[in-house]
Amino acid sequence: MSIAKGDFIRVSYTGKTADDGHVFDTTDEDVAKANKIYNEKGKYGGDVIIVGSGHAVAGLDEDLIGKDVGYTGSVTIPPEKAFGVRNPELIESVPITKFRDRPQVGMPVEIDGRPGIVIRVIGRMTQVDFNRFLAGQTVIYDYEIKEKIEDNEGKVRGLLGLYIGKEMTIKVNDNSVTVEIEPELTYNQRWLMTKRQIAREIIDNTDIKEILYTERYNKDVLVPKTAAE
Repeated sequence: MSIAKGDFIRVSYTGKTADDGHVFDTTDEDVAKANKIYNEKGKYGGDVIIVGSGHAVAGLDEDLIGKDVGYTGSVTIPPEKAFGVRNPELIESVPITKFRDRPQVGMPVEIDGRPGIVIRVIGRMTQVDFNRFLAGQTVIYDYEIKEKIEDNEGKVRGLLGLYIGKEMTIKVNDNSVTVEIEPELTYNQRWLMTKRQIAREIIDNTDIKEILYTERYNKDVLVPKTAAE
């Protein structure tokens, strides 16, 4: 059966720039290491996504529709369906006094909460490009559709892996699912920002009606009391 919008699939991919073939993202651990973008905390082997939900760039998302499981191919994506068109108004001059360290060309920076790249240093002023990473570039994705996920447990695990990048203990019971939260996740900013989104996507795209997030504490996870306490 062909892939349709709303399907949960596992897809492996490698993204590279069209002009020089620079690899900027991949689900292949060996490719990541070879191109010096390997992340020890990263999750490799393929991502579970909901087709048409914006989990992939628009051009890749669209290309998945109508393909079959096992399909291997490549798609060239223009900027407007990849990482956006480059906006010259997002190149701004910033005084070097805004920087903790002396700015250098190519240095990634964050100014007033906005990420950017230093592109020029002139005297006591610095030009910073606040455009989105790879904005204005045509990119190529080589990809393979590994599987279509049909069961609710697989769908929930897939979304948790996509957003959080780790395995979690879950239990599916009729139309509800319980997700056991590790205590350290309660301080994880990424988790705090995405748990509602994960729940919404599960409820909107499966027959699950309720998500329960639970925390479990015992002597092994609680911080021991000090003598003063």
